[in-house]
Amino acid sequence: MIKHKIFDCGKFVSSHQIFSFQSPLNKTKKLIGDAGISFSNAYVASPLCCPSRASILTGKYPHNHHVINNTLEGNCSSKAWQKSEEAHTFPALLKASAGYQTFFAGKYLNQYGHSEAGGVEHVPPGWNYWVALEKNSKYYNYTLSVNGKAQKHGADYSKDYLTDVLANMSLDFLQYKSSYQPFFMMVSTPAPHSPWTAAPQYQGSFNNTKAPRDPNFNVHGKDKHWLIRQAKTPMSNSSVQFLDDAFRKRWRTLLSVDDLVEKIVKRLEFRGELDNTYIFFTSDNGYHTGQFSLPLDKRQLYEFDIRVPLMVRGPNIKPNQTSQMLVANVDLGPTILDIAGLNVNKTQMDGMSFLPVMMNSSSWRTDILVEYEGEGSNVSDPACPLLGPGVSECFPDCVCEDSYNNTYACVRTVAPSANLQYCEFDDNQVFVEVYNVTADPYQLTNIADTVGQDFLEKMNHRLMMLQSCSGQSCRTPENIRKLWNCKIKCYQKFPQYTKAQTL
Repeated sequence: MIKHKIFDCGKFVSSHQIFSFQSPLNKTKKLIGDAGISFSNAYVASPLCCPSRASILTGKYPHNHHVINNTLEGNCSSKAWQKSEEAHTFPALLKASAGYQTFFAGKYLNQYGHSEAGGVEHVPPGWNYWVALEKNSKYYNYTLSVNGKAQKHGADYSKDYLTDVLANMSLDFLQYKSSYQPFFMMVSTPAPHSPWTAAPQYQGSFNNTKAPRDPNFNVHGKDKHWLIRQAKTPMSNSSVQFLDDAFRKRWRTLLSVDDLVEKIVKRLEFRGELDNTYIFFTSDNGYHTGQFSLPLDKRQLYEFDIRVPLMVRGPNIKPNQTSQMLVANVDLGPTILDIAGLNVNKTQMDGMSFLPVMMNSSSWRTDILVEYEGEGSNVSDPACPLLGPGVSECFPDCVCEDSYNNTYACVRTVAPSANLQYCEFDDNQVFVEVYNVTADPYQLTNIADTVGQDFLEKMNHRLMMLQSCSGQSCRTPENIRKLWNCKIKCYQKFPQYTKAQTL
């Protein structure tokens, strides 16, 4: 049986958008999640567009693919990236080593198409059919690279609305591809990224919807890194209105993504190919809207920015499954290569194939790395001059979402005896944040001061190992049993952590 694969990567998709009762992605959940497996502990290696997308493509953590932000200087689609990494992405391996027909449509990397990165004439290795958005997210008035030739679009909904254009081009590929070769499609919608332009028929949807009022909404992060502590609490009425409006607009754009998924699934069913096709749906990062009084962005270490939906359906995957196994976006490429019969151990990828997990294997890893390099400006932001230089992404209420020393690395752990997050900042304090995610799912209380030095030293050791790992060493946790034993012993010192609250 020829096994096909479709990978749908949305922008800024959070678990709220998939699993809430009122959701813009109900059809997606029914057609992929309910028909297969949903992962409740899926994470990104970095909560920012270009580093995360680079991790998806390469199967590597940012410290190994060296994309640190969304700029050319940060290696986003740069000549250096093209020379060192593009020829070794998992689609390139699918095409070269497994004979796959490959199709890409949508947003690639933020600086793709830049004149200093080869322009739209540059088609990365590994793609038979290439339809890529020039630079960052738009819905109208954009340029596509269609197999290396510029195709300009205007503002006519019927022929230019980007999500629909991507859907139609995907359907064309399914119609005209060879039936004698396996195929891989990657459809990467900018939605729901700003400017949040919904299709005309959806502009009145969700008028009564607001951003979720979770326990960490509009709450001061008093025990967190200084960048979070500087957020003004309570938020101004204008900030709350702005983030609620942004939330509604995002959901409206996702209704067209939901339509895209339905069209692709129906076309596969019509062609008799659905039952031998694996379909993945995920996102490159989460986002926040008001948590810890941060109005609107991503970049932070907390669950709302690093945890993303992941749903997969395909041959031999039982329907209506939910897995709590810990997976990361560095695992997507290895998993798809494994499905194609390629040996991940012969690559330099840091991730692991979770195909055995989808087939009900119980043995799996327990921790992953999340890393981010903060961005700032050498001059003061006009919206927030009191904070001086070094910050960026500032809002009129003088709340800045990023800074040079918002640089951190985290170990995210999910195991029977531990559900925690340990993070260190690269600043002059070496500030540490630790969360018991079982007892404190909204990360309201940083327990770094109460967990004990033995625990902190063990976690620091594990973090350093992950930050220096490469390839096979990232896939082979060292001495993990002793680490968990340490965690249990450390927490026996603190009676406030009951069995129900065990890390």
